[in-house]
Amino acid sequence: MRNYLVFQLYGPMASWGEIAVGELRHSASHPSRSALLGLLGAALGVRRDDAAGQAALTAGYQFAVKQLACGAPLRDYHTVQAPALSKKITHRTRRQEMADPDKLNTLLTSREYYGDSFCVVAVQAQPDAPHTLAQLQHALEHPVFTLYLGRKSCPLALPLVPKIVPGASLKTALDSQSPEPKLAVNLLRLLPGRRAARYFWEADMDADGLSASQTHTRHDQPLSRQRWQFAPRQECSQPVSTPAPAGESA
Repeated sequence: MRNYLVFQLYGPMASWGEIAVGELRHSASHPSRSALLGLLGAALGVRRDDAAGQAALTAGYQFAVKQLACGAPLRDYHTVQAPALSKKITHRTRRQEMADPDKLNTLLTSREYYGDSFCVVAVQAQPDAPHTLAQLQHALEHPVFTLYLGRKSCPLALPLVPKIVPGASLKTALDSQSPEPKLAVNLLRLLPGRRAARYFWEADMDADGLSASQTHTRHDQPLSRQRWQFAPRQECSQPVSTPAPAGESA
């Protein structure tokens, strides 16, 4: 039995980046480890260029997620202006990069999102964690930087409601928080056929109360925020059944 920090994530749109190659930017249906570390870092005020601070966060915490509504998949078409790549020129600001219109090219991209997804996150602190769970809770309640769901265009639609669940199994901690009844009913109505909830957790966590039915690889272990480099890790999952609202067939 351990102590966990538990909070909820809900918004009209979320994007949990996967490997980005070419013009298509994929999104997973549930939060990545890098996104959750970024959320904690933003709340604490740890900047991306603070290599030591980022490394301490990466080594200090593990995450599990209970996905209660995966959300409806969306794809957004983007055009982005950028100058031709030159190894001889270093741009200090975006304004400097865009200063010469004759050197700009147009890039076409498609970005994936999920609408109306709801997740519960449990944070487990390692022995060498740089901040206590109580400090993380305070930071999530009073964040230094704005928090968002994967991308800056994806704001939170509900408070995180962070709380510490002491002396609990991982499953008990994740089950300790659910959407408000009205929101739960609305999510099920908005997303027919998408009621299957799942638990996800890092493969090397003590998953007390959970039994893995599947293990897969995600490339979301941060190596360098400045160079945007990530390593693979193993993630376990277990499906759970979610009952339909009264009067509605499953």
